This record gives sequence, structure tokens and C-alpha cells, in this order.
Amino acid sequence: MKLLCISNGHGEDVIAGRILDAIRQHPAAPDICALPMVGSGHIYAKLGVPVIGPTKKMPSGGFIYMDSRQLARDIKGGLLQLTLAQFRAVRAWARSGGAILAVGDLVPLLFAWFSGAKYAFVGTAKSDYYFRDEIGPLPKLSGWQRLQSRVGSIYYPWERWLMSRRRCKTVFVRDELTTERLLRWPIPAIYAGNPMMDGLAPSAAGLSLSILDPPEEDEEPLTVVLLPGSREPEAYENWERMLTVVSGLIQTFRQRRVLLLAAIAPGLDLNIFQKPLKNQGWLPKTTAQPTDADISDAVPAQAPLKYPIFTDRNATLALIQDAYADCLHQAHFAIAMAGTATEQFVGLGKPAITLAGQGPQFTPAFAQAQARHLGSSVILAQRPADVATAMESLLVDPDRLQLIQENGRRRMGTPGAANRIADILMERF
Repeated sequence: MKLLCISNGHGEDVIAGRILDAIRQHPAAPDICALPMVGSGHIYAKLGVPVIGPTKKMPSGGFIYMDSRQLARDIKGGLLQLTLAQFRAVRAWARSGGAILAVGDLVPLLFAWFSGAKYAFVGTAKSDYYFRDEIGPLPKLSGWQRLQSRVGSIYYPWERWLMSRRRCKTVFVRDELTTERLLRWPIPAIYAGNPMMDGLAPSAAGLSLSILDPPEEDEEPLTVVLLPGSREPEAYENWERMLTVVSGLIQTFRQRRVLLLAAIAPGLDLNIFQKPLKNQGWLPKTTAQPTDADISDAVPAQAPLKYPIFTDRNATLALIQDAYADCLHQAHFAIAMAGTATEQFVGLGKPAITLAGQGPQFTPAFAQAQARHLGSSVILAQRPADVATAMESLLVDPDRLQLIQENGRRRMGTPGAANRIADILMERF
């Protein structure tokens, strides 16, 4: 058996990679190859999965649906020629037999159908939570969204048609609500969990918070993870906006220690993140002051810092590129301007406070849609000052925090989805 995985975005590549890695553990694992439609597909290269067609990094990073100007830039950059070449590669591959796993949205699903091969679809981009919850339609919907809610699915009729074809063996949907509504049509929809929540287990050691922020008192610091996104230059622009929020946060919680964990994507330049910190008066630390327990583990009395760390009044801020899951697990709140990272934090049962940016990903429209999708777990701040106010309100409302915990886990699912999806795929194919 042969399997071709088609995905169209960085987040989709990550999800696809987890599923393919699980499939490779199966006793009857197929020969696997991939076609990343957006970007270079470095996830597949890391896994050692061969790519069958041409790839190219587009200016939009795959977010053409957020802004028509991004689509124009991509077309100018050769999008149409690239798409045509990729389609030919898929058709040529399908002629030799095999199955296709389409991960993402309409485009890979359409490619899978056009190929003539049997296929399965992992829908990562859509959820009925965008316009309704378990009770009913959300308030303040547009006319088109109200119509979709009455029709009964976030997926358009042509998408449902592609998912209901005989060659479509199964459709993996990202939550139970969306699955239940798709089953009104002859669509083989299954909810097996969300692979976004896989691979998020904290490390055994965790972050050494005693070295990051030596305790001066018994009270636990208010710990906040900062999620500026993973794409440049947008992440750098988001970071500047976040720092205006952080300044107000420090002032609001001036009677309490504040620990800020900036979870920075490995491919971004830390020097660009440090510059505005220095410009705003944050003081860099050069050595750590370990606790007695740390010293007993043979840590020098003046240990060099593992991460760039800055201090300002009652706050400590660390720029961290190699402990993403630990940052999410150890934080009480997130200040976020990101897509997948925000969803993962919410999936851990924690509240995220988001701010709209200039895009191309985290635009006001994207932020509003994300807030609808994730419900009570996300608070979309209209002004920087609203972030600290939201945190103050949540800290004195344990019942609301409990509802947020339940909501996040319900909407994002439990770990292990990639293995469950892999097992079902091998059975259906």
C-alpha cells in the first residue's frame, strides 16, 4: 500500500506529521510520501518523508483567506503555476495506485477528489463552534453566519459533497459538535480527538523557575506565557504590541511577583525580541542565583543563564525557545497573538487573553473568529489595559476558571488523537 499526504499550511503539516509518524508504527505501515502545498515542508524533511512535487514559500504564509492583498501577492509570487504543477504531481502519483490523506481545508480535499484515488480528510480549519455552541447559535453573527447555522454545518455544500463521495473513506472532524452535525448527511465523519493536543507533555525536569526567578517570599508568582506567533515579521510586530500590555500588567500587579515566559518559535531571531525590551528599560540578567537545592546538584554559585532574562520592577521575563510545552503547563494565563499555540493553551484548560494585530494571520477578523471558536476560554481584549483587568477578574472567580477548564478540554480534546486516527485510517484503507 502507498499513502500520499497533502497538507496546506505549517500547522497542517505539523498535524499531518504526527499522524504519519503514528502510521509508521503500524505493523502494515504503507510507503508514505507527502505534498506540502504551502511552504517548504520542513516537517516532512525532519520525519524523512519524501516530497513528490514542487514546493515554494509564499508571501502570505498560507493566510490568503485573511486578506485579499495576500492573495494578490501570492499570485504575483507564482501561486497559480505552483498549484498547477502540484496538481499534475498528484495526478501522476495517483495513477500508480494508493490512497490520499488530505489535511487542512477545501484545497487538499479537492486535490484528493480530482486525483481519482480513494482518500480520507482531516478537517483542521473548520468547526461549528465558530457560529454555535451546545445551546444554540451564538449572538452577533453576520447574516451569512446565521444562514450557515440554520442550514446546519460550518462546511459548505460543495465541501460536504466532496466528503460524501464513495472514494472518501473517512472524515476526521476536530470536535464532537461539528461531527454530530455532519452526520446529518451521508458523510463518514468521525471524532477521534485533535492532534494539536499531542506532543504537549511537560518535560520531566520542567523549567527551573527558581533560577529564572529566585523566590523572595512564599507566594507563587503570577505566571503568564506570551505567545507572539511563529511567523516573521508578524511575530516581531506582535511582540511590540505585547510589551505595551506587559507594562500595564506589571503596574496592576505591582504587589505581586510576575513571571513572564515568552515562548518564542525556534526559527525566530531572539536579538529582535531583546531590542525593544532594552529600549523600554528592562534590565538584562547575566547570571543565575541558584537555591540551595540547585547548588546541591552541582550548579555553580554563579551559573550562566540558559535563557535571555530581563527584569523590570516586580517582573521577570524569560525568552525561551526550547521548552514550549513547559511554558504552557507552568503558566496561569496566556497573552496570545497566535493561532495553534492559543488553541493548545486553551486545550490545557487555561484562559487566554488575545489581542488583534496587523496580520497576515492574527488580524481582527481572525481574532474574533478564534474567540467564537474557543468560547469562554478566550477573552479578546479591545485595549491593552483590558488584559490586566481580565486577569484580575478571573483570579477572584474560581467558578469561572473551572468552567474555562472544562470548556477548553471539551473543545480541543485529549492527547492521543494521532494514534487513534492512524488506527482508523489503516482499517479504512
